[in-house]
Amino acid sequence: MRLCHYYPAFINLLDKQCVVVGGGRVAERKVLSLLKSGARVKIISPVLTSALEKKKIEGKIKHIKRNYRNGDLKKAFLVIAATSDDRINRKVSADAPCLVNVVDQPSMANFIVPSVIKRGPLTVAISTSGASPAVARKMRIELESLYKEDFGRYLNFLSRMRKVAIKEVKDKKIRENFLKDAASEEIFHILRTDGFKKAKERVMSKMQETKCGVQND
Repeated sequence: MRLCHYYPAFINLLDKQCVVVGGGRVAERKVLSLLKSGARVKIISPVLTSALEKKKIEGKIKHIKRNYRNGDLKKAFLVIAATSDDRINRKVSADAPCLVNVVDQPSMANFIVPSVIKRGPLTVAISTSGASPAVARKMRIELESLYKEDFGRYLNFLSRMRKVAIKEVKDKKIRENFLKDAASEEIFHILRTDGFKKAKERVMSKMQETKCGVQND
């Protein structure tokens, strides 16, 4: 089978209806990920894992306690087939009029889920287009060690500093230089060796220098 060259995209699932067919461990991982993205999740399965049962009790998901039937995908924005029954997964794939992922069966899907690293607002997605999921996982582990949690904290801080720079540094060239410096290799090195606090101090100091320079001009 010819290797598919997927088009990479980040999808906004906020308040979108997503249907997961299956209630086991694999479905659980998919559901938790969808919930983190702000999706409205409906699960179709006779049984649920204890974690999914808890989400049901909390009102975080809607559960249809039975096997999949025709019409279950109506109004769905995204569908995931995550059962252990290949026949059901094929039926879900054929019925889906929208984005559909079939776990471990990329040939039945029109999108695949990459290996992902999350660090606050930072999302790094890795895919080998199905050639080797094991390689994608290995690369994810390597990148996780390179971009630790401090990068997420730093990005949240930098988002606030960018707003300050836009408001208080009117000279576009000076502002751009400040923002480039805040994303420099030096800052990355500080984050990796000394942590978020030192990187924050470095940027705050640069901001003060920038503002004083603008005022002196």
